[in-house]
Amino acid sequence: MEITTIETPSLGDRSYIVHDGTVALVVDPQRDIDRVQAAVDAAGVTVTHVAETHVHNDYVSGGLVLARQAGATYVHAGAEPLRFDHHPVGDGDRFTVGEIEVEVVHTPGHTPHHLTFVARHGDEPPAAFTGGSLLYGTVGRTDLISAEATDGLTRAQHRSARHLAEVLPDATRVYPTHGFGSFCASAPAEGESDGTLATERRINLALTTDDEEAFVERLVSGLTAHPRYYARMGPLNLAGGGPVDLSPPAPVDPVELARRIHRGEWVVDLRQRRAFAADHLAGTVGIELADPFSTYLGWLLPWGMPITLLGDDPEQVAEAQRQLVRIGIDRPSGAATGPGPEAWAPDHDRRAYRVADFGEAAGRAGGVVLDVRRPDEREASHVEGSVHVPLEELLDRLDELPDDELWVHCASGFRASIGAALLDRAGRRVVLVDDAFDHAADAGLTVV
Repeated sequence: MEITTIETPSLGDRSYIVHDGTVALVVDPQRDIDRVQAAVDAAGVTVTHVAETHVHNDYVSGGLVLARQAGATYVHAGAEPLRFDHHPVGDGDRFTVGEIEVEVVHTPGHTPHHLTFVARHGDEPPAAFTGGSLLYGTVGRTDLISAEATDGLTRAQHRSARHLAEVLPDATRVYPTHGFGSFCASAPAEGESDGTLATERRINLALTTDDEEAFVERLVSGLTAHPRYYARMGPLNLAGGGPVDLSPPAPVDPVELARRIHRGEWVVDLRQRRAFAADHLAGTVGIELADPFSTYLGWLLPWGMPITLLGDDPEQVAEAQRQLVRIGIDRPSGAATGPGPEAWAPDHDRRAYRVADFGEAAGRAGGVVLDVRRPDEREASHVEGSVHVPLEELLDRLDELPDDELWVHCASGFRASIGAALLDRAGRRVVLVDDAFDHAADAGLTVV
């Protein structure tokens, strides 16, 4: 049994291709299925089954399109109210993929109808595709359905993880979909996993906390805010994600670009954050094209707002498109590329702001330090006297900020750069603190 992992670092997820050398099962494919097809072609196998562990909350699945394109059986929980043809399965069901036998295990918790697929081939150790149930060192979060359902789902998550540990051998290889930086993960893992169930028994939160009440209290207390766009992923996946169009967006000339900025549309500059700070078009939003790009753009963008992309080159725009279709933002309304703002709209107003480190923040003559990290990060430690507004709340709380120069920081500089860009767009005076928060105390700031 061969297993190919397809990583999506921008969302913290993994998809899997499981095959016997001839035919394959694909588990939890992302929407840009050309990556899956390339891996399938490289392996020289045919996809006969596509399976979803659950209705995903953090991305639009490519499962339906892949199954139709391949003529494969689309396996989904029979209890889900899906609006497309599929092969419904439930706890205890089995199906074969060539020489591989796959057992279905109901593992509710991350979602009510969540499934784990256990693949067996001859005398090899089983492979458990656990989706958002048993992750490396932890489990999937349980608050994505509703506040009212969270307690019950958290208890179910504890029981599901322990059930898997009871019925599967130590040698079982665990293949979760979430947990690699995904906001679908819950409490952070406390140890490194080698991917075996034996190790999970020693380090996994659900398997080392015997008391269900203690597990519920710890898990729920550790849940932080999740991206707002998650609320739209479930309905899209229940209806079935459609094919994507990754062809280049229409080019936008300087006059039209200026009009879009004037109308208040989101014109997103993908360049490196220091390049944006040094020179950018007034009214644009700088979100550096790095692994969390789509997560934070999807979190902050008013849903349905037209989006225009600005990039150094067409390849940068293409990568941004690929990340955006995964979260249901199908087509940018246009794009412009080139060496910078002078190429995009030479007559448009230009802006810039300073970039500093924590040493400069400690020696500043005035202004206010603005912390845009999550509340749990803030509670652990923060700069004394700083103002706190989480990045995801910034646009709704602009009126609460003092009328001073704002020195914006986060844990590493990425979120702070988005916050600084949004504040600059709103006409505020900003300084981007592009530095690791671990340096703040050594730089001379009082950290409490």
